[in-house]
Amino acid sequence: MRIYRAILPAMALIALPAMARESLPADPLQSPMWDYHGAKIFGDDKVVFDDRVKVILPVIAEDQHVVPVTVDARALEGVQRIVVFADLNPIPVAIDYRPLHAAPFVATRIKLDQRTPVRAAVQLADGTWHVAGGWIDAAGGGCSAPPVSRVRGDWADHLGEMRGAGWADSSGTRLRFGFRHPMDTGLVENIPAYNIETLQISDADGEELAAMTIYGSVAEDPAFTLEVEGKGGPVSIAARDTGGLEFSGRIAPASGSNPKP
Repeated sequence: MRIYRAILPAMALIALPAMARESLPADPLQSPMWDYHGAKIFGDDKVVFDDRVKVILPVIAEDQHVVPVTVDARALEGVQRIVVFADLNPIPVAIDYRPLHAAPFVATRIKLDQRTPVRAAVQLADGTWHVAGGWIDAAGGGCSAPPVSRVRGDWADHLGEMRGAGWADSSGTRLRFGFRHPMDTGLVENIPAYNIETLQISDADGEELAAMTIYGSVAEDPAFTLEVEGKGGPVSIAARDTGGLEFSGRIAPASGSNPKP
């Protein structure tokens, strides 16, 4: 594992239009923040609700600091982006994923500060956003309590350590990996915001397979499951945090069955 200071190419962030739009479809979840987030995330793009976007969520968050979210948009063609957001979180957007040479599938864990809709917005090549999601009941404090590593005081000793594995078969390579990182939201007294903000996946030839912008509402010690194209060779993973530190590692996928989440 290497920890070094450098700058990755900046990834595009979600556009924030100055004016609220008027053409959003009615929200089936009846969220009070739907219009607000719709204007910020989608701009003037067309938006449709689509149950082909599968968003797997718990009905009740057992731990509001670590809430699993899985998005499977493989029923759609031409997926360009997957944005995961929680309407009523103080940091609504969790990830903005670009499956460049990867399946439109991602699983991670997020923090929730209260009961809220959690959604996936999937943008296709024609610019249309396909949206799905559901309500999760959660106790308060997921974003405003210090992470466990801060309480223990050992976060700096393990910062950036990466663990992961991969499985290659004829359909591609499934990756499961995570980093040790406090993912501070900036909402805890005397602890400034500090989180991993970019992630890039590349194959053995250096071709970028997938890229992700990550926000502070992703859980401490962020973990991800992705499916990327490839020839079964080593996959490089590089992340950068808001302090300018970069963390990298390589995963050599094992041959055999590609396990499902």
